[in-house]
Amino acid sequence: MKLAMVGVGGAGGRLVDTIRGIETDGDRQLCYGNLLTVDISRTVDDEFDHVPSSQHVTIGDTHREVDDGVDGDQDLAVEVARTDFPEIQRALDSITMRKLDGVLVVTSLGGGTGSGAGAVIVERLQELYDKPVYVLGVLPGADDDDRASLNAARALRSIVPAADSTLLFDNDRWVDADAEAIDEEYERANRQLADRVVTLFARGDIDPSAIGANTLDSSDIIRTLSPGGVASVGYASIELDDGGGLLSWLRTLLFGEEEDTDERTDAGKIQSLVRQSLNSQLTLPCEVSSAERVLVVLSGPPEKLSRRGFESARQWLEEETETVEVLAGDDPRAGSSTVAAVVLLSNVTDVPQIDSLQERAVEYERGAEQTIDGAD
Repeated sequence: MKLAMVGVGGAGGRLVDTIRGIETDGDRQLCYGNLLTVDISRTVDDEFDHVPSSQHVTIGDTHREVDDGVDGDQDLAVEVARTDFPEIQRALDSITMRKLDGVLVVTSLGGGTGSGAGAVIVERLQELYDKPVYVLGVLPGADDDDRASLNAARALRSIVPAADSTLLFDNDRWVDADAEAIDEEYERANRQLADRVVTLFARGDIDPSAIGANTLDSSDIIRTLSPGGVASVGYASIELDDGGGLLSWLRTLLFGEEEDTDERTDAGKIQSLVRQSLNSQLTLPCEVSSAERVLVVLSGPPEKLSRRGFESARQWLEEETETVEVLAGDDPRAGSSTVAAVVLLSNVTDVPQIDSLQERAVEYERGAEQTIDGAD
């Protein structure tokens, strides 16, 4: 799938930079260089390793209330983004949208710029193009201030209905807020999320002889995400060293010790990897049975991707998610030393983290109102 990427705010820009770095280092492409980062400031920050300065747009540099960002002020970010959107649109004009399948807006929903300007950009992109607009949004953690929760709750109310689908990432599940090297924690989390995004969306040159009935098509992803709402992604992978890596990993996972490999069929191996991807850390913890549609993608050497494995994995997913809307596709990677499974859960509705976020936002708003009433 070919998607233009638009990173909004500092966190969104860094995540786009990480995804682009994976593209540059590997043989898979998601945006093919069609990317843009947008931030609000009076200064241009050239902190990216893989995003050229020509593809970074700074807005708000003439706004009297803007200094080094908007300091969490979502309303100010909305105002600036609407006023300076012509600057963003000029940069978007350099992207050949007709050759792409859609747009992926990447942003942190707790920050003022990411939540405010991000919502404006999603809205305008829907007006400008007839391609799907997806959002990759990072939720604030429990240690972030209450204003971040309010920003995220308000952003979800505006972005989720406007986007064709919103993939969410829960920082609390991936970042140890008590770690000494907190920057390294965020870099690791960005890498984990970027790996999932690339495995789900990106493709490389495929050997025509490896293309079969199961090969993933962009339409499969579009169809899975078409109900809209909130989505979550699960992922599992294993390195294949001398050909025994996958078997060794499965023996450890299933039995805790060495077992006769002949006792495991290819279908069983594939099903175990898919099971691990769903039961490992989802980008957004949720009740899997609340998903409306599901997609499973298996990536690796063609000889490891059996049709029987897909059928058994699909049946297991139908039972786990309680839906018959389960699509399965493979991503043949001749010569790859890795087998990876990624599961996309679309339009999940039972998400405790979102409920908690909204409750925290309501409490913050009530406290702010009481403070104002007391001052009067």
